[in-house]
Amino acid sequence: MKWIKTTLLPVLAATIWISVSEFVRNELMLKSHWVKHYETLGLVFPSEPVNGAVWGIWSLLFAIAIYIIAEKFSLMATTLLSWLVGFVMMWVVIGNMMVLPTSILIYAIPLSLLEAFLAAFIIHILNRKVE
Repeated sequence: MKWIKTTLLPVLAATIWISVSEFVRNELMLKSHWVKHYETLGLVFPSEPVNGAVWGIWSLLFAIAIYIIAEKFSLMATTLLSWLVGFVMMWVVIGNMMVLPTSILIYAIPLSLLEAFLAAFIIHILNRKVE
């Protein structure tokens, strides 16, 4: 049952943090940027409940990736690698698809770095091996 304390708990705690961070950033702080940008493209910003569920899955997968990276790297290396994999690569792809409102990056970059750091920190703290 050690895996519950050293694996499941850190991943679930990080997932909750990531989900809350994503919701606050994208729904409460930056939604108007997303909506306006999508309107200029002649699209409707997807905000149905199913989209929220998919972001929940993304948060879990991101937490799992951070957990795996944290097994081999320091806190700072875990933070930077996780941020690169979770955010920078996503921004490159959605930027290439022209659906990224670049106006959000001034806020999204520091907030996503904070999100990745705190998720990595949660995992590092909770993943201490139990004897």
